[in-house]
Amino acid sequence: MDSCRNGRICLEASAVLQQQAGLGRYAAGLIQGLITIDPDGDYAISYNKSQSVEPDPPLDMLPRYTSSLGNKPWRLYNALSYFGAPVMEGFFSGVSVYHSTGHLLPRLRGVRTVFTLHDLIPLRFPEYHLPLNRIFLRVMLPRFLQQADAIIAVSAHTRRDAIRLLGTDPQKITVIAEGVDPHFHPVTEDGRLAAVRAAYHLPDKFILYVSTIEPRKNHITLLRAYAAMREQHSEVGLVIAGARGWMWQEFFRALESQGLENEVRVIGRVPDSDLPTLISAATVFACPSLYEGFGLPPLEAMACGTAVICSSSSSLPEVVGEDALLCGPQDVDGWRDALSRVLQNDEIRGDLEARGRDRAADFTWEATARDTRAVYDRVIDM
Repeated sequence: MDSCRNGRICLEASAVLQQQAGLGRYAAGLIQGLITIDPDGDYAISYNKSQSVEPDPPLDMLPRYTSSLGNKPWRLYNALSYFGAPVMEGFFSGVSVYHSTGHLLPRLRGVRTVFTLHDLIPLRFPEYHLPLNRIFLRVMLPRFLQQADAIIAVSAHTRRDAIRLLGTDPQKITVIAEGVDPHFHPVTEDGRLAAVRAAYHLPDKFILYVSTIEPRKNHITLLRAYAAMREQHSEVGLVIAGARGWMWQEFFRALESQGLENEVRVIGRVPDSDLPTLISAATVFACPSLYEGFGLPPLEAMACGTAVICSSSSSLPEVVGEDALLCGPQDVDGWRDALSRVLQNDEIRGDLEARGRDRAADFTWEATARDTRAVYDRVIDM
């Protein structure tokens, strides 16, 4: 704790205020964890005001470094600091360590920097990014990694990608897993379950996937597997929760071509307050994603006591271990068979539920915060 009191630690929190799915969840969980383990630490947040929002507790109690710029101008503003423009001079006055939590790192003088690398999707799967986003990250991400005094990779898989694809110094990278918020736990209260079922018009038995709708999340494989298994399980529904990301049109075309418009419930983004109940109500949680830097939703489902079937790609086997069923992300027959097995076999499903809860209990934001603070300590002492 003493080391954090040697200087102010500023964490990027734009993704939290803008409710950016995974990045926002990471930043919010980490900041809460740091405040919990070190309530006397000198922590601050930074964000650009692309939307008229104010931080919620506990972020509202922290000092703030803000910009009135929208996302695109703010990203350009940060990038220009790498090409000779002194645009960021003095912006983080009084800060000893700046932590980029969302893939955007200004070049700063007199301030140590930590960069969390979530994934290298722009390099591995450029077709899954919008053109401007892809170009920006392909140009700037290597610069960010080179500039940072320390890098946190959220999984060993992401660390390997950074070393292999960008030649990043392995000594700079520390692997620190993400955590599961305590409010993800089994919800058994009949009244709460009934209210969420009614609010989202949920079937009695259903498969759930919680994810932004975009190609990388691979909803189409799940649609095809679901269409195939309906021959034996016509009573089981499929519920897709999550906002539309980019290039989402292909998913809705597939939904129509499979003739599933009336069978699949697409319910949009679900408030965090409803998520644990929604997940607890599900019979099975599916995560067929093609690539994840970490993959928090399967762990959150495990914490809620719901059986998980997960893609065997990227970091996901590392995250769920042996406590979920794994399928190749594009193996439609494998997904059909795995879903059928879990749906029709109470023993298999119960075993996955119990093991999953134990697995998820190992991932806490307090543990993430302790390991992250150790990184801060090291860069302060450089």
